[in-house]
Amino acid sequence: MSETERLTLAGVTDLVRHGKRLAMVTAYDAASAALADAAGLDIVLVGDSAAMTILGHASTLPVTMDEMLMLTRAVTRGVRRAFVVADMPFGAYQPGEDEALRNAIRFVKEAGADAVKLEGAGRTLTRISAILDAGIPVMGHVGLTPQSASLAGSYKARGRTAAEARRIFDEARALERTGCFAVVLEAIPARVAARITDTLKIPTIGIGAGASCDGQVLVWHDLLGLTRGHVPRFVKRYANLSQTMLDALQRYASDVRSAAFPDDTHTYGMPPEELARFEAQIGDSRVDQDFTKPLRKP
Repeated sequence: MSETERLTLAGVTDLVRHGKRLAMVTAYDAASAALADAAGLDIVLVGDSAAMTILGHASTLPVTMDEMLMLTRAVTRGVRRAFVVADMPFGAYQPGEDEALRNAIRFVKEAGADAVKLEGAGRTLTRISAILDAGIPVMGHVGLTPQSASLAGSYKARGRTAAEARRIFDEARALERTGCFAVVLEAIPARVAARITDTLKIPTIGIGAGASCDGQVLVWHDLLGLTRGHVPRFVKRYANLSQTMLDALQRYASDVRSAAFPDDTHTYGMPPEELARFEAQIGDSRVDQDFTKPLRKP
C-alpha cells in the first residue's frame, strides 16, 4: 500500500496479521487529523471524549450526534491515509436497533467515517448486528466504558476481581462472535487483556490495558500534554504543548501591549504615489505620516 492510499478494513486486519501493532489516536478537527495522518497513525478515532476535551463538559454523555457528525466531517477532510472510526455518542444507539442503524449510516454517509464504535455488550450486541447487516464495520469497546461509568459509580479500572474479569472476557468474545472487526480494552489488568488478546482472532486495542494488545490508543490532548489537571495513570505524555502554548500566548499579549508587535515585517506597504493620491482624496496632507507607529487620537 502506498503512503497516500487510504487504509481499508482489510488493510487494518492485514497489518495485525503481519505482526504490526496498530497505532490509534483520537482527533477532533482537520488540522489534528492531518498531523496524525502525516505521522503515520493507522487509525484515527473521532472520540466522544470530544465532549470533555473540546466542548468543556464534565463527562462524555452530553455530546450530541450533530456535534459528533460535525467533528467527524472535519477529521475525514484532514485524513488521507488513516482509517477513521467514529464514536457513537450516548443516546445514539441505546434506544434500539433502528436508531442505532440510522445514526451509524449518518456517520458513514454524511461524515465519511470508515467504521463506528459502540461501547459495551449485552443489549448493544443487537445494535451492532443491525449496523453490520447494513455493511458498516463496527469496533467494540469493553472494560471501562465511559458512557456507563456513572452506573458503575466511578471511572476506576475494571476487571480487578475474577468475576468481573470473566465478564469482560466473555463480552469481548461476544463482540467477536457478533462480527466486530476489533475491540478496545480500556482500563483493565494487563494479564486479563493478554488472555483476551490471545483468545480473540480480531485485533485488540488497549488503553490502560498493558502491552500485550494488538494496538494502543490515547486521547490527543492527553498524549500531547494539552490536558490541564488530572490525567489517568495509563497516559504517557509525549509533549507539554499546554505550557508551550501558554508561553506563546503570554509573549503575544506582552508584545501587543508594548507595541512590539506588529513591526515592519508584519505590515503591508503601498507605493508612495498611491499613498499621495489616497491622502489627497481624503483631504489630509500628512503624507509623511509614519504608519509604523500607532496613531494617537486627540
